[in-house]
Amino acid sequence: MKNKAASWLDKLRVLPQYFIPQHFISSLVYRITRCETPWFKNVLIKLFISVFDVDMSLANNPDPESYSSFNTFFTRELSAEVRPISLDEKTILSPVDGAISQVGGIDNDTIIQAKGKSYTLKDLLVEDDLVTMFTGGTFATLYLSPKDYHRIHMPVSGQLNRMIYVPGKLFAVNSHTVRVVDSVFARNERVINIFNTDIGPMAMVLVGALNVGSMETVWAGQITPAKDRVIDDKQYSEGDVQLQQGQEMGRFNMGSTVILLFPKDVMQWSDEIVAEKTIIVGEGIGSVID
Repeated sequence: MKNKAASWLDKLRVLPQYFIPQHFISSLVYRITRCETPWFKNVLIKLFISVFDVDMSLANNPDPESYSSFNTFFTRELSAEVRPISLDEKTILSPVDGAISQVGGIDNDTIIQAKGKSYTLKDLLVEDDLVTMFTGGTFATLYLSPKDYHRIHMPVSGQLNRMIYVPGKLFAVNSHTVRVVDSVFARNERVINIFNTDIGPMAMVLVGALNVGSMETVWAGQITPAKDRVIDDKQYSEGDVQLQQGQEMGRFNMGSTVILLFPKDVMQWSDEIVAEKTIIVGEGIGSVID
């Protein structure tokens, strides 16, 4: 994602998104990507590999035709050898393969979206008590492109406290859309996951987007598309869901964005973790403040 202001071309490219039936299109993509007709899913997979230059040698199963549907291919598991994870609770690990969209400190309750654009914790998290948790803290917005690995892992070990589904729009989250659409991450459908960790609360916000017909977590399964598009706040007791650093916590069934939030004075991002940098799962992107 280029760290620059929106151009007239960006605005022109994004304009149709305000008028198209975002949820209908995404539901159609959902059905298409789960089609198991051999010739159809094989054509989709091979076309996708060619267009996005997907390196299948990284996959645990490198045979494109062996996947039962496009979605099983899209959420493919990587070979353990290509993403070794060194566990260290003093290090914040990247939860995804992707790129840094924006990263830094939360200015009181304001998060940078792109050059000249920002949004508030209240817009993103909805609940006032969550806003208080992360005011003045740190954030990282991590973008997953279509060719990236789409499973999401834990940056640190944590105990799940809450999972909140928030209905919303399904704007794309590519670079030109993020530069144009105000508060796009706070307007889009999202799943807010709050974990208790050794350094305090941590939020992992999974943001839906156009064509992202489904998001899921390892403890709740598929969350979107939701039967009822209303806020759903689920509370979890100690011991219900405990995930270790590096463990898979969820996945996007098509690409999107993860927003990480930490409280004030508990961690700091590594100096080299800046906007536009490419990252991989398990890479150290920050450190715990002693």
